[in-house]
Amino acid sequence: MHADLTPPTIAERLDHAPFTRLHAFAIALCALGFGFDLLEMMLGSALAAVFSSPPHTAAPGQLSLLLSSVFAGAAVGAPLSGWVADRHGRRFTLSGLLLLLCVGSFGAAFSSNIGGVTMWRCVSGLALGGFPPLVITYLTDLLPAGRRGPFMMVTIGIATLGPTAGIFLVRALTPLQPLGLEAWRWGFIAGASGSGLAGILFLLLPESPRWLAARLRMGAADLACLRFERARPLLRVVPPAYAAATTDVAARNRSWPLAAALSFLSPWSTVAFPLLSGAILAQKGFKVADTLLYVGLSTFGPLVGNLLIATVIDRIGRRTAMVACSTGMLAAGTLFVMSTAPVPLIVSSFAFTLLVSMQLSFLNLYLSEQFPTETRGRAVAGAWAMNRIGAALGPLLLIPLLHAEGANTMFAVIAATLLAGVILLVFAPSGAARRTVA
Repeated sequence: MHADLTPPTIAERLDHAPFTRLHAFAIALCALGFGFDLLEMMLGSALAAVFSSPPHTAAPGQLSLLLSSVFAGAAVGAPLSGWVADRHGRRFTLSGLLLLLCVGSFGAAFSSNIGGVTMWRCVSGLALGGFPPLVITYLTDLLPAGRRGPFMMVTIGIATLGPTAGIFLVRALTPLQPLGLEAWRWGFIAGASGSGLAGILFLLLPESPRWLAARLRMGAADLACLRFERARPLLRVVPPAYAAATTDVAARNRSWPLAAALSFLSPWSTVAFPLLSGAILAQKGFKVADTLLYVGLSTFGPLVGNLLIATVIDRIGRRTAMVACSTGMLAAGTLFVMSTAPVPLIVSSFAFTLLVSMQLSFLNLYLSEQFPTETRGRAVAGAWAMNRIGAALGPLLLIPLLHAEGANTMFAVIAATLLAGVILLVFAPSGAARRTVA
């Protein structure tokens, strides 16, 4: 810490504290909430398959609106949630978002027509837009700098089990229809129940000590920090490099346009392609049950990718990793749209979702490191709003293109956005691996 007798700051205390049981509990609960958030997103693939096949075959315009509605809500919910989080606290906002997601999911589960599902998906989108950037912001505030990268990836990796469980639940219940309810409705019921429980449990976590200190609530910040310092230690941490992390705050804030551009381009591949994979498989003539199987198997990719990348995330540059992921996604996506046999479809889909998870993990962590605590919520959530806008536009433009021109033309648009992102990364600032955040 300091060589003199100056008391350590809240940030220094957090960065030098060991990794404790309270950190582990925070990671577990964040992963639980994030898992149900991701499950809701992945249910879009199930809906794409269900409403692209009899007896629910929907017109391309209706299907586009259904798949885009959640992202339209997210585009509004992300900046609003970021403002609330910076003004009223990370924990309070995250708990509220999960409870809102619970309401939206129950509404979708019991909707009588595609219009009702579309409306409630928009409500859920308000929560889904804010939760991912804010859970990364919360963990960036809490985790010691020496362990921030690896444990962030572990959190995201565990969370990716949510979509896997949801897809296989829907597939298993498709022929059964318990209580006369279709399987996709049970997927929303499971998501609603889990997100509601996670929202209540979030109240057991401490508020971010960094945020409290940034709001000059030093007494509360000290008490929250003491909860981590007094918790049972599990791992010691490597002291962070304070000097290397000292950068001009104004310069960090000027990086927001670049962050917004990267966020806008990201979902055209990382969200739109996996979301549309169900529709692509249906167009290739696969049955709904087989489509859900392939989509479900592909969801194991993010778990494997994030756990693997956790071991090396602080040893490689963020930009280099994102460029490598984009190149791999181009190759895997090309194989997917050109294939008709099950084995290459499963392999390429698995590889694509694995690379998607790694790309998203790097991007989320990278963005959270660029902004100071007092504006981190607004900045990261604002950039994420651009991500949701891109995700909303994707189905609106790509589904009609898929029906009119085929999968190859659709993927050509996705490939163009990947290449544009690589070009922007050349001008991106470096991240803050093993360095403190302001």
